[in-house]
Amino acid sequence: MQALKDLRTPCYVVDEAKLIKNLELLQYVQQETGCRILLAQKCFSMFRLYPLMGKYLAGTTASGIYEARLGHEEMGKENHVFAPAFKDEDMRELVQICDHVIFNSLAQFEKHKGVCAAANVSMGLRINPECSTQGGEHAIYDPCAYGSRLGVTLANFPEELPEGIDGLHFHTLCEQNADDLVATFKAFEKSFGKFLPQLKWLNLGGGHHITRTDYDLQALLELIKYIKATYGVEVYLEPGEAVALNAGYLVTEVLDIVHNGLDILILDASAACHMPDVLEMPYRPPLLGGFAAGEKPYTYRLSSMTCLAGDVIGDYSFAEPVQVGDKLVFADMAIYTMVKNNTFNGLPLPDIVLLRSDGSTEVVRRFGYEDFKGRLS
Repeated sequence: MQALKDLRTPCYVVDEAKLIKNLELLQYVQQETGCRILLAQKCFSMFRLYPLMGKYLAGTTASGIYEARLGHEEMGKENHVFAPAFKDEDMRELVQICDHVIFNSLAQFEKHKGVCAAANVSMGLRINPECSTQGGEHAIYDPCAYGSRLGVTLANFPEELPEGIDGLHFHTLCEQNADDLVATFKAFEKSFGKFLPQLKWLNLGGGHHITRTDYDLQALLELIKYIKATYGVEVYLEPGEAVALNAGYLVTEVLDIVHNGLDILILDASAACHMPDVLEMPYRPPLLGGFAAGEKPYTYRLSSMTCLAGDVIGDYSFAEPVQVGDKLVFADMAIYTMVKNNTFNGLPLPDIVLLRSDGSTEVVRRFGYEDFKGRLS
């Protein structure tokens, strides 16, 4: 990894070889089952790689007008969109660039169905199967929790499938295995199964950690084959993390070491600015050469150069002492980083770098002061 440590910091690095490995597995799932897999851009939107990903995936899915435009412009394959609500002006553009529009409520469907039908766009409804599988760890990401605004519950669904609805969609998982998908589908089938023979497609959403080493791939394949054989519908999956899981890094430099009960490293990367999931989920990113606190002789708290007292990445231990000027490399940093980062405190956005399969690197994008200023007025 010396090539990474020679880069200017902070920087995100996407590993082309690891990305392709993930894509090949997702392509295998499509080939084995006949399903169609879409890139969920809310997780990973490095459009420089959309032509590459388009060789393996069926297309993109979006959470709003800008992502929909990006998928249309940069990948140009199937383009789906879901949002809790749509503005009229956005919908007029969406129907020109999207193949599927998925509504969160019957009211939204009734409001926009005319413009969608006129554009011959396939329409769907997101439903809430009321089957929570995540536990308290990811409660913030549970769309089946009490009071969730996402998806139509059975009690609010009409007795007859609304005319013009081609498909149903549910998205209930977050970094989960196939057993939770199977359990969710069984709950969905029990409540909404009577509508399946009338549908053209069923979208199983995202949150499937298909490319994780312990993922039960066989269970996923069997479920998709069962759905297609039993109900004759097209099956969609829209993972984001599985596409770029473990395919990226964040490289940072140690700027200072301070002491207050323990040694604290001040880095030029920030949890709050550059990897918000560390604080939001919370999430502990893997660190190359770093171990759990106390496991190795030298333990440090890794923190940032922002003024936020809680901008702490975590406590890690090392086999050797860390020095000012050392480069540290966090792994699994392609997902939910570039799409969620910010310039709090005026911190620069990290460069975006591609690590090619041949070991060479390309600085794809370098950000500066104007990127910070351009968001303000």
